[in-house]
Amino acid sequence: MRKLAWAARGMSVVSGAVLLGALMVPSAVADDGPGRAMDPGSSMAAGKKCGARDVSSAAPDYVNFTTPVVFRVATDAQGHSFVNDSRNSGVWINLGLLANAPTCITDSALSVTEANPGILYITLLAENGVLHEAQCATSNTPFAPSNIVAACGAGFSILPNTPVV
Repeated sequence: MRKLAWAARGMSVVSGAVLLGALMVPSAVADDGPGRAMDPGSSMAAGKKCGARDVSSAAPDYVNFTTPVVFRVATDAQGHSFVNDSRNSGVWINLGLLANAPTCITDSALSVTEANPGILYITLLAENGVLHEAQCATSNTPFAPSNIVAACGAGFSILPNTPVV
C-alpha cells in the first residue's frame, strides 16, 4: 500500500509540473511586447508585423554644453517611433505628435548639425518603402512633449524619389 501511495504522489507532482509548463508556454512564446493593441482595423490583427525594433543616435559636438548631448530615435514592433534628448533623461517623445508623421516604421536614422542652435534631421522609413524626414531646431532647451511640435515646425515631409519603394 505504501508503494502505491508513493507512486500516486509522484504522479501528482509530475502532472502538476506538466500542467504548469503547459500554462506557461503560450506566454513565453508569444512576444507581443508591452501595450500591443490588436484592434480589428490594424494590420497587427491579421498577424502581420507592422514595424521593426530599431534605434539610431546622433551626438553633436556642441562646445557650449558641459555634458555631451545625444539624440536618439527608437521604433517598436508596432511601427511607432520615439525621440529622446539625453538632456531630458528617460523621456521618450512619440513622433506621432508631429504633423504628417508616418506609420508602420521599419527603420530610422538621425543626423544633427554641429551648430547650437542647429538642426536635428529625423528620417523614418515607412513599411511602404517611403522615406519621411523632419527637421527640428535644436537649442539650449531639451526636447520634450511640450516643445517638440514647435521645434519641428512643419513636421514630416516625404523625401521625393525614395529608391527603396
